[in-house]
Amino acid sequence: MTPQDIASRDNPLVKQLRALAHGNTAYREQGRVWLDGDHLVRALLARGGRPALGVFTHRGWAEADDALQGAAERNVRVPDAIMAGISALESPPRMGFVWALPAAPALQTETATVILDRLQDAGNVGSILRSAAALGFAQVLALRGTAALWSPKVLRAGMGAHFGLHLVEGLDVSALQALQMPLLVTSSHQGEWLHRAVLPWPCAWVMGHEGQGASEELMQRASTFVRIAQPGGEESLNVAAAAAICLHASAISRL
Repeated sequence: MTPQDIASRDNPLVKQLRALAHGNTAYREQGRVWLDGDHLVRALLARGGRPALGVFTHRGWAEADDALQGAAERNVRVPDAIMAGISALESPPRMGFVWALPAAPALQTETATVILDRLQDAGNVGSILRSAAALGFAQVLALRGTAALWSPKVLRAGMGAHFGLHLVEGLDVSALQALQMPLLVTSSHQGEWLHRAVLPWPCAWVMGHEGQGASEELMQRASTFVRIAQPGGEESLNVAAAAAICLHASAISRL
């Protein structure tokens, strides 16, 4: 199907797309997300999803393969200058897609989980989502104060991991009472060394605020504390690096 051509920056759709691509929480108002480029949409398609809208530059449409041209229910075509205004990237892509978010999911009580406690950095959050998806933790729960999971920066950092995960955000700590599994928390001064610990499965790993760590309330709820050996002597690890180490330890303990 030939895409609809849009030539005006003032077109209402263009304004909506710009808000989605630049705003951290615009997806909550619109109920949809903006996917820059082709990588994210290919990840979505691989998981059985389908975007509602494809947005192409004229060159992008001409160069797109059949899978990309047929990915969305509807396509539009815009000049390069309009795409540059829509995308938040320094080098705007030649295409982007809009996907309608599913209804807010309920917390799953027995699914291996990662809990994000007030993480602020979008890159850290996206990286942890990638590790969770790769290492068998199918659910990620974001407590209030955590960077918006579906924000453009977290989406880009997640590299498609979002579409393979059960994501619930905006939770109070009290919601974690429903989890039917132990909570594991890393600590620099207490607990068993991670490489020696017997790790339960399924479990929920708590990843705390970049500067403050896990909240006192979560520390009190934890059933297990572990320490990551750091023979190089650094005071602490970046939370995304710590998450990857911990989730990998859980994954290989099951082999």
